[in-house]
Amino acid sequence: MKNSNINITNTEVLSANWAKLSKITLEYTKEDGEVEVHKREVYDRGDGATILLFNKIKKSVVLIKQFRLPTYLNKNESGFLVEACAGVLEEEHPEECIKRETEEETGYELHDVKKIFQAYMSPGAVTEIIHFFVAEYDDEMKKGKGGGLASEHENIEVIELPFETAYNMIASGEIVDAKTIMLLQYAKINQLIN
Repeated sequence: MKNSNINITNTEVLSANWAKLSKITLEYTKEDGEVEVHKREVYDRGDGATILLFNKIKKSVVLIKQFRLPTYLNKNESGFLVEACAGVLEEEHPEECIKRETEEETGYELHDVKKIFQAYMSPGAVTEIIHFFVAEYDDEMKKGKGGGLASEHENIEVIELPFETAYNMIASGEIVDAKTIMLLQYAKINQLIN
């Protein structure tokens, strides 16, 4: 149900290149009846999906490492992040998206994935909802080398790590990506890998 206290009075598209950046003007009616005018910039890049691949026997996880320009511009001197496989929904169901992205980025072909939750990652400025998944993997599921798509200029390194090593990389500051932290913590809390 739409919030009747919100009245959007103007939307101005500032950029529509890789995604859409808009300046929104809205009237917000407070509980006491006073109306405030707010102006916000909102970035819409579509929704996404992410996954933690885990192996109970090897007690391991598969993560990726890739260059992320925004982090480079904000104090990450190398620009590289260790993170969970993820991608933008391309007019597809989140489950289909994450299976496709997993194969493109890691080389693993998945048949069964489990959705565990969804979350807004930066609700103050970004519209994106991320759908979070987990899935078991084994060596037989490795059908390609992964690394991403050359057409999308992805240069992704596939990393298989012991789960405890990956989990400890949160505390050491080697993993600073929010979706990856959330997935590793979910795996720890729910004892996916004993």
